[in-house]
Amino acid sequence: MSEQARFTLTLEHLEDYEFKVKFDKKALDDMIVDEPPPLGILAGPNPSRLLAVSAANCLSASLLHCINRGEPLPGSVTTEVTATIVRNEKKRLRIGGMSIKLKMSEDLSNAAKAKRCLALFEDFCVVTDSIRQGIPITVEVENSEGEVVYQNEDEA
Repeated sequence: MSEQARFTLTLEHLEDYEFKVKFDKKALDDMIVDEPPPLGILAGPNPSRLLAVSAANCLSASLLHCINRGEPLPGSVTTEVTATIVRNEKKRLRIGGMSIKLKMSEDLSNAAKAKRCLALFEDFCVVTDSIRQGIPITVEVENSEGEVVYQNEDEA
């Protein structure tokens, strides 16, 4: 991959398992994320739900953009995503799979480019295809003095 872009988000711990997400764009409001009970109180979506939303939204936007490069009509697509939570061999919870269903409106279904776009739109979805391929993630933990106390071996 030759083209590269970056963005940085900040998570500020509030209490218990609740965090405030601060986005890199001033136009984007902060968001609260939280774990469901028994750890948190689900004051906001948890990471598994955000991952599912990200995959579903990316597919929806890719389909709309392919079929209607102008301004899509409101209500052109409704998307439902179901994530299955499983336990791995170490009995840790993981997302075992996602089922994403996009429902096109009549106007979108009958658009001239609909058939062609159905064969293409998944290839242009950054998030969903990245999840399918696996994402290298580097992890670094700093202590209160700014010293790195943990760093994994993966390379971005």
